[in-house]
Amino acid sequence: MEDIMIGIIGAMDEEVTQLKNKMQQVTITKKAGMDFYSGNFGDRAVVIVRSGIGKVNASICTQVLVDEFHASAIINTGIAGSLNNDINIGDIVLSTDALQHDVDAVAFGYKLGVIPRMETSIFKADEKLLTKAERLCKKVNPDISVFKGRIVTGDQFIANKDQKDRLVTNFSGFCTEMEGAAIAQAAYLNQIPFLIIRAISDKADNSATVDYPTFEAKAIEHTVNLVTALIPEI
Repeated sequence: MEDIMIGIIGAMDEEVTQLKNKMQQVTITKKAGMDFYSGNFGDRAVVIVRSGIGKVNASICTQVLVDEFHASAIINTGIAGSLNNDINIGDIVLSTDALQHDVDAVAFGYKLGVIPRMETSIFKADEKLLTKAERLCKKVNPDISVFKGRIVTGDQFIANKDQKDRLVTNFSGFCTEMEGAAIAQAAYLNQIPFLIIRAISDKADNSATVDYPTFEAKAIEHTVNLVTALIPEI
């Protein structure tokens, strides 16, 4: 497919490094405090960047990918906390859609999570990217499970079961994190297809824990495997 520029927003330094090392003819552009690595990934033009934490960083990063690099698809990878007991540590969740759980205009008659004066506050991921990613994840990461569901985002680190239960009750989320829905909203406003990929770092019921460095290494392996397989099919 010609004239495709794929923007990849990574969460972890080592993840960005591993993907960057698979690229050819890499150049670095510094913008908004971020390093954008542009080059070729096989026959695809790719820009990879680490956005930093939180919704503002994530949305600015997405807009730079659109304005400066003319991205025509956005892939976002990272870590999330499970909101579903069936999803285990290390599993991957692919976004069907995303919303911001910390938007609260209830005093003006809106439901929680609804952004006033927007056509929608639920941003749907691209069906083609979702279908391809699910198929490829099963192929390249056979040691884990892959789920499709809603990703809920806010500028808070959600750490306890009561908080997680509220997100399930109010939003039917599969996992929660701090960037995805901001990237999804920016992609929606720019009419660009997107997909959010999240490796799960903790169980919904806090019943299981894992050594974080061990988890991070495996999460990076799984997301790099998936993105590497997905890029040629975009």
